[in-house]
Amino acid sequence: MNEEDVRQVCIRLMNEAWPAYLTTIDRDGYPQTRAMFNLRHRGKFPKLESFFSGQDDDFFVIFTTNTSSAKIDDIRLNPKASVYYCIPDESRGAMFGGTVEIITDKTMKQAIWHDGWEMYYPTGYDDPDHTVLRFHGKNAKGWNQRRTFQIELGD
Repeated sequence: MNEEDVRQVCIRLMNEAWPAYLTTIDRDGYPQTRAMFNLRHRGKFPKLESFFSGQDDDFFVIFTTNTSSAKIDDIRLNPKASVYYCIPDESRGAMFGGTVEIITDKTMKQAIWHDGWEMYYPTGYDDPDHTVLRFHGKNAKGWNQRRTFQIELGD
């Protein structure tokens, strides 16, 4: 596969895989992986389709999580992380390596807010326990049916 084909496979996975898996490094140096809402998934989060419009070429990844979660402590200590997307039934998967940034911008928090998230963040998008994370991918490694791939993303 050429680089453009690989990029298209990665974008497709980012848009269609459910869920996404975020791995951070804990204070003892061990990886910690957890399933996250893949906010790019158009079927699960159709409201965000316009939010991600025009982002297909830059591998834009965001997550929402509780400020009080252990992953926030992990990220503050070491922002290096990976995000994994896969569709096992199609023999496709991609792992992105990079760094995570904690976003404090209320405009972004409001833009991605979904009704029903009050169960996680009782006072709404500006709940102090509501945090947005942005992942900045540096590289991608994966598999597309019988072929493996690796590319640099340049972010």
